[in-house]
Amino acid sequence: MASIDSLLDELDERMIAERIGIPHDEARMRFPLKSNTVRDFDEFGDVVGRYYEHHFAACVSSGGRLSHAEARGRAKEILEREYRRRNGDIVSAYNDAHAGTNGGLRILLDLIADALKAETVERYIRDAFHRHVAPNAWEQKVDIMRQFLSRFGPQLGPTIDVSRPERYAREHEELIRAFVRALQQTSLVFRRL
Repeated sequence: MASIDSLLDELDERMIAERIGIPHDEARMRFPLKSNTVRDFDEFGDVVGRYYEHHFAACVSSGGRLSHAEARGRAKEILEREYRRRNGDIVSAYNDAHAGTNGGLRILLDLIADALKAETVERYIRDAFHRHVAPNAWEQKVDIMRQFLSRFGPQLGPTIDVSRPERYAREHEELIRAFVRALQQTSLVFRRL
């Protein structure tokens, strides 16, 4: 049976930074950028596509390649998604790269890097859960919640029934993720002091 300690070790923010964050950040730093602006939409697509290829090969596929058209398309999808969150779109992203506004092309490449890093972190976390608790194994879910509640139950408050881990087993991943996020936030506050 999996142990809550080994799962939490893999979900530790320092472990994730070492395995994922640092390599992604270094891949971003290694991409040479000759200018923070582009002349036209074709150059925009070319630069963001080349960057996506570079980052994908360095951090996601361990040297595997995408076609340039696929990389351009994926990079633009990321930028479209990120700009939509800011009430913009791909044209807004292009305008920033063309005029150098809002950080120009450099910020767009940062957005792509951050999105690829976030996707990789999410895959890593999901894989860590699945290696410790098979998604189709009820007894493993109950056992991991039993361990979790035994160890952290008093910290979770009086409304949590630590004697009934099966009550929480279906949501084990969500509950443990929330707990880890809360620990990370607390850790962040202490690091600022």
